[in-house]
Amino acid sequence: MKYIIVSNRLPLSFTKDEDGKIKAKENAGGLASGMKSYLNAVGNENYVWIGWPGSIFEDKREMDSISKKASEMKVMPVFLDKETYEGFYNGFCNTTIYPLFHYFTNYVKYDDHDWDTYKKANEIFKDAILKVASPGDTVWIHDYQLMLVPAMLRASGIDVNMGFFLHIPFPSYEIFRLLPSTWGKELLNGTLGADLIGFHTYDYMQDFLTCVSRLLGYESKMGYLEGQDARIKRVDTFPMGIDFERFQKSVRSPEVKAEKDKLLGNFADQTIIFSIDRLDYTKGIINRLEGYELFLEKNKHMLGKVVLVLVVVPSRSEIKEYKEMKVAIDEKVGLINGKFGSIGWTPILYQYRFINTDVLLALYNISQIALITPLRDGMNLVAKEYVASKVDSPGILILSGMAGAAKELGDAVIVNPYHPKDICAAIEKAFEMPKDEQLQRIASMQERLRSYDIVKWGNDFIKELDGLKEMQEIFNAKILGKNEEALLTDYKKAKKKLILLDYDGVLVPLMDEPRKAAPPKQVLELLKSLSKNNEVVVISGRDKVILDKWFNGLDISLVAEHGVLVKNKGSDWNFLRPLTTTWKSRIMPILKDYVDRLPGSYIEEKEFSLVWHYRKAESEFASLRAEELFDSLSKFTSNADVQVYKGNKIIEIKNSGADKGIAATYFINKINPDFILALGDDYTDEDMFRLLPKDAYTIRVGMFQSYARYNLRDNAEALRLLSKLC
Repeated sequence: MKYIIVSNRLPLSFTKDEDGKIKAKENAGGLASGMKSYLNAVGNENYVWIGWPGSIFEDKREMDSISKKASEMKVMPVFLDKETYEGFYNGFCNTTIYPLFHYFTNYVKYDDHDWDTYKKANEIFKDAILKVASPGDTVWIHDYQLMLVPAMLRASGIDVNMGFFLHIPFPSYEIFRLLPSTWGKELLNGTLGADLIGFHTYDYMQDFLTCVSRLLGYESKMGYLEGQDARIKRVDTFPMGIDFERFQKSVRSPEVKAEKDKLLGNFADQTIIFSIDRLDYTKGIINRLEGYELFLEKNKHMLGKVVLVLVVVPSRSEIKEYKEMKVAIDEKVGLINGKFGSIGWTPILYQYRFINTDVLLALYNISQIALITPLRDGMNLVAKEYVASKVDSPGILILSGMAGAAKELGDAVIVNPYHPKDICAAIEKAFEMPKDEQLQRIASMQERLRSYDIVKWGNDFIKELDGLKEMQEIFNAKILGKNEEALLTDYKKAKKKLILLDYDGVLVPLMDEPRKAAPPKQVLELLKSLSKNNEVVVISGRDKVILDKWFNGLDISLVAEHGVLVKNKGSDWNFLRPLTTTWKSRIMPILKDYVDRLPGSYIEEKEFSLVWHYRKAESEFASLRAEELFDSLSKFTSNADVQVYKGNKIIEIKNSGADKGIAATYFINKINPDFILALGDDYTDEDMFRLLPKDAYTIRVGMFQSYARYNLRDNAEALRLLSKLC
């Protein structure tokens, strides 16, 4: 088994020099550095990293040359032509997903061509994976550029263990639904092709699950859910760490010490505030400068005693918003330096360029304050790198509460990055903080970073993915699959055959409105064919009126309201046991109250049961109301002869002692069959599965834990099985 890492960019950039020779250069940055550190630390040599090589190459000889060099470095380049790259990366990735997921809705563009190109590029990445993947491999796909790849890869049929990790924030439902509905649903279904989906924080995970619930209708339980491919999924949080020990060791190196000595000579008697970011509108650089400007205005005694070292790393300079932002930063820096500076002192030392690692580590180590205030950020590893680089030196981290890292680094001075007054107050607090408190805060944060480093992050994700695979194998072992042949053999040998069928979810898919789920012609024909040589019983939660209407003329038996009423073929309806309905008048007002309190919910009244439906209500709020109602009804009916059931987006109240298990037993005693097949899909069918003989073929439709012997993935598989019996 090998590991296949897939990201938009390779950890290497391939370029062509003036002589036309291909050169490879290592990339810096969170994902590239983090994953390389993880792979090196765990000593895994059996991997390949798939991604774009960093430049456009369209000459076949050049592409062949790069591919050859790349294979020696355990990487595999994905080549994109200029038009595809523009529509995919500069288009949909960075003018649609990126601004939307960071809540910059005014920057979002909705371009159909870019969306089509995004899909095309994801197909190209999927095809690249298929060239190297084998069954049983682990594929780890990263970030928003490749959200469609997991489902595409799953649809190819290859059986791989697949994880997906989102490194940027996932937005709330109110923001996510600004996408065209088809785009949003495809992006969600795309990620759900993976077995394990990871986020940096609990908030992002919850926002994702809310969108999945509201837009796709998939409910989650303790982070587990079932997607459209009927596989058990896991959604969880894994806050990405850094290679803590490497930072601690590197800061002590002679090279970094030499850079520190140079810098300290340049900043004698000045307090250094350090700020480094990519050029990006999400980083809050202008707001940060406004906060620093306000600090200088309010604290004139600090003029000449403090310097802001502002490093802005070039990024996406071809995109309009980034060009405009660069101009705005240049102007703001010039304004502050002109307003407060003097011949011997410049308030802001501004660098618009990449800086090498030794200089960066030196600046981390000697700066008394780090000012890291993104307006929105998935994690922000710079904050963690600053803390890790404080070897035997005090320092204060001023961190935006909008960064994922703020959830972990609680000893930082947390600020609202949108408000310059908040940033100003944080800088003032930093200057007033005693040295021993600074050291204590740094030590506390370092302990967290040491215990949950990049290796722990990677191991936790892979361990969770492997554990999920084991759980899926347990479920897969219960899938009818190879046992179908034995079922068909026993069926052919049997003389008296009883087939017990639930209706909704087995004979027809579940519908938002149950009254719309009338049986299609092919289902009626199937039941007609089955009933020629078998005793067929439809055991449904439906009332007798609708069952009579739908199945009139078929030679089958019916059970209504989950076992309350029975109709043998050719006979009238009868009770399995005497029942009363006096309890309904006491329950109905409670249900009506909850209908008023939850728009989209409604009551279905049957002869001997009441059902509160909430499938059409807003999922997140509906789940809370359902829990509340279930608890209330359970207590209210604790001494009554009724039962309260919680089903698939319903709560049902009915008489005790009447269920599908009792109904199934009635038909077994009546017919004395030598073959029993029972198919159901929800909690009411568990009563039947539990009471049927052990040699009965009991099948739960859907990948759920069950008393049934076997599972089928969905309603379509159930119909295929029944067709084979005909």
